[in-house]
Formats: sequence, structure tokens, C-alpha cells
Amino acid sequence: MKRIALYAGSFDPVTNGHLDVVRQAAQLADELVLAIGVHPGKTPIFTADERLELLQATCKPIAKAAGCTIRAITFAGLVIMAAKKEKATLLIRGLRDATDFDYEMQMAGMNGTMAPKVQTVFLPASPAVRPITATLVRQIAAMGGDIEAFVPPLVAKKLVARFKK
Repeated sequence: MKRIALYAGSFDPVTNGHLDVVRQAAQLADELVLAIGVHPGKTPIFTADERLELLQATCKPIAKAAGCTIRAITFAGLVIMAAKKEKATLLIRGLRDATDFDYEMQMAGMNGTMAPKVQTVFLPASPAVRPITATLVRQIAAMGGDIEAFVPPLVAKKLVARFKK
């Protein structure tokens, strides 16, 4: 049976922390679906199409090296419903610290009730990327700070260009 995993987030922007989780998840699944949450109340830095392009460009080489196929989609609504729609049996969640763990445990419990056949898999962030959050990256970039240690080169280039406007 094909193992399909879904890893959801806003990916605004894609960070080295996201890539760390993708690297780990690609080892666990035959197919990895990167699901970009689109919520009408939020105003992202990058459009959904731009985030799709950035995810594919930065994550495809990682998946290929692991022998995993990868694709990126957008979704609105509950992550667990997106996982069911994509026929995923694994829901990938990255953990940076205990705060993430507490929140994610609650979500895993709720998701498990709504979709018992979808198993939540927690992947701990590697020490080098634990402090990275997309929110902090956006703030640093907006204030002209150096973000190259936190995001892939393509994303850094796009962020710098975005905030020069």
C-alpha cells in the first residue's frame, strides 16, 4: 500500500525549518503532499501560487533524493479534511519546542477523532532550525535584516525583492 503523507502549513515563507521537516517526512512516505493553507482573513507576503512555486522548487530535490514523490496543493478549511481528500494516512507535524508539542497533541487528538485512519506523526526539528519561525523571518526581512541563514537562497532573494517594493 502506498504511504501518502500530508504536511500542511502557511509556508509564508518557506523556511529552513520547513525543509528540515520535509527531509524527514520524505523518508517516511512514498508520496508527500505539501498543503498550503489559504485563509481569507490572512494577508500573506506571497500569493498561494508563489508559495506553491517556492515549495516545489525548494522541496522537489529533497524528495527526489529520498525516493519520494512530492506535490504541492492549496486548501481552505480543516487540515484533516485536506488529508482525507488527498488519501493521506499520515499527517506530518513539525515540533520545535514544548509549546508546539502541547498544541499539536491537542490537534492530534481532535483530528484522530474526526479521521481515525489518519495518523499524526510528530517530527522534531533539528537543533539548528528550532528557533526559526516564518513570522520572525517576515519581521526580519521587513526591517531589512539578513535572513539568509533562515531560508533557502531562492526564498531569500524573493523576500528581499518583495520588501524593496
